[in-house]
Amino acid sequence: MSTKHTLSRRRVLAASAALTAPWPALAQGAFPSRSISLLVPFAPGGIADLTARAVAEQMARILGQSVVVENRPSAGSIVASQAVANARPDGHTLLLMSNGNAVSVGLFKRLPYDTEKAFAPVSTLGFFDLGLFVPANSRFSNLRDLVAHAKANPGKLNVGTIAVGSTQHLAAKLFETVAGIDAVVVPYKASPAVVTALRAGEIDLAFEVVGPMVSQVAAGAVRALAVSSAARNPALPEVPTVQQAGVTGYDVASWNALAAPAGTPPDVVEVLNRAAREAVASPAVQDKLGRLGMRLQGSTPAELQALLGSEIRRWGEVIRKAKIDPE
Repeated sequence: MSTKHTLSRRRVLAASAALTAPWPALAQGAFPSRSISLLVPFAPGGIADLTARAVAEQMARILGQSVVVENRPSAGSIVASQAVANARPDGHTLLLMSNGNAVSVGLFKRLPYDTEKAFAPVSTLGFFDLGLFVPANSRFSNLRDLVAHAKANPGKLNVGTIAVGSTQHLAAKLFETVAGIDAVVVPYKASPAVVTALRAGEIDLAFEVVGPMVSQVAAGAVRALAVSSAARNPALPEVPTVQQAGVTGYDVASWNALAAPAGTPPDVVEVLNRAAREAVASPAVQDKLGRLGMRLQGSTPAELQALLGSEIRRWGEVIRKAKIDPE
């Protein structure tokens, strides 16, 4: 056999081996070449932090490099987001993006980056619902009763949420609009304060993330009238959605995702996307986060980009209708 034919045969064999190599062997030669930093715009212990750490642990195993979670909490997720937007676009610095990034566009007069252009979307990680909770001894047995009372008594229903501009707060304001009621939305500094006020009967209704409230429901301290998304939550399967409870057109879910700096090479984004989707599908992550009521779901980068854009427009409209002045 000639030298030319031998070299040609070697190239064909090498190409075939590359195509059939098990994931992620294709990427290990070039990326990642060192540990990856995952910046989380929230404090440790919350659902976003728990999501980041569970996914980071699995991605590290898949990629063969450590994925280090760094908490950088700030108003509007700005500190962590700006750090990632300004990072070298090589895939080694990632952002735990959330609907908070979309909300911030309408809450701030000016951000130090363009949220839709400063990042290379990687994949969604999961969606988590809000619950509509009442005190255990509430006079409202279901959401229809509550809405009927609110319509008959404008300005008399007290609704508790965390801070103005939070997902919970804006979800409550959106509920006012969709349900056609006039309520008093009372913002508290943090979730524990909302729960305390609810259990004491200081507020009639609270909008809060489902996961941390499951134990409160199980203990009989509060009751869940509905969940905010279009599908029932696996942690509270007996609780109807807001739409099933009679308020049509209401669908709210918070979400977390991964993003890299804009300009990150497409092949690197693809490696990260495949690793992220494999991580969220793993039994370990499904078990750990599923118990918190999360619906884990990966996506394509294009799907995440579309989600971000639609959420920016949606929450911007809610903020305008709620007459919240941008900071």
